Amino acid sequence: MARRVTAGERQANRIAFLLPAALLAGAWASQLIGGLYPCEMCHWQRWPHYAALVPAFAAFFVPQRSIRGSLIILAALLIAVSGAIGVAHAGVEYGWWQGFTACTSTVQMGGMSAAERLDAIMRAPVIRCDVAQWTLAGISLAGFNALFSLGGAATILVLMRKAR
Repeated sequence: MARRVTAGERQANRIAFLLPAALLAGAWASQLIGGLYPCEMCHWQRWPHYAALVPAFAAFFVPQRSIRGSLIILAALLIAVSGAIGVAHAGVEYGWWQGFTACTSTVQMGGMSAAERLDAIMRAPVIRCDVAQWTLAGISLAGFNALFSLGGAATILVLMRKAR
């Protein structure tokens, strides 16, 4: 038997969908428009947000309350995972701990001669995981992802708890 969606559950579902969508849109805009190329750890933060969109979107259409609630909670947990990766990345940027990975490059090597590859490597921006490309009030993009993701996940979980 399908039960009516409460206002808190509806709000939690909207946040669970719109938050990762907005954060991903911002990440892609900063990359494509702002020229801020993501490092490897930046990409790690995006994957849980992509994953969170699926259960959050599905929850809009599931009539069974228990399944719908489980999907929203799953989305919240995935958003929190991105926030945790953001904390780890921000810590690397601020020098609080050692990084987990080597830096990455945006160079595509397919179909190039050795000379063209070397030239492409030399012209490619080197994106270091331990250097913030952009900050606002001393907070990097990874830091903002951590704040928004962990805060959003907590808000979703609180709303779901109140809805039950």
